[in-house]
Amino acid sequence: GDVNVNAIEDFKTVSDRYTFLMEQKDDLIKAEEKLRKVIDELNEQMIKQFKEKFKEISVKFNEVFRELFGGGKAFLELAEGEDILEAGIELIAQPPGKKLQSMRLLSGGEKAFTAISLLFAIQSLKPSPFCVLDEIEAALDDANVIRFAAYLKKLMVNTQFIIITHRRGTMEVADVLYGITMQEKGVSTQVSVKLLEDVLDN
Repeated sequence: GDVNVNAIEDFKTVSDRYTFLMEQKDDLIKAEEKLRKVIDELNEQMIKQFKEKFKEISVKFNEVFRELFGGGKAFLELAEGEDILEAGIELIAQPPGKKLQSMRLLSGGEKAFTAISLLFAIQSLKPSPFCVLDEIEAALDDANVIRFAAYLKKLMVNTQFIIITHRRGTMEVADVLYGITMQEKGVSTQVSVKLLEDVLDN
């Protein structure tokens, strides 16, 4: 048969290509190992931080809950058997004079106050500079609105709140009030702060 005069050169080209690809493969395997190690280290750090913060928030949640409810206890619980970083979180609460139960079994007002307790716990530990609350205390009775407002006043030291509310107890702790009224259909009017202050004083 015919002799391939370029066989040696072709072999060298293919051999060089093979060597290059094998080096690339080895580099990719090493890079994958490094990435897996980094991911494992990050997961370890995230789990450690999550556990620390989860415990910290749970302790503060109980503290705020007791202050707002005037007793009882509350804590956070992770759903069992799941990856800690993807697990669900259960709020367990025991208002004064009641049994310890999941938040799902509480009354509407108790659920609202328990959720407010958690929000205030997180806000106490890591205050945000600005927070908007839209009728967050609507389901609370008057006595609990007063407790809510008193705790809110503490948080106002580090955070500026804009609160949409119809509750007098909440309005009483505000620095500035703006009211919106609709005296004729489809036309909103801003009520003066002075008028609202006079109404609250009476």
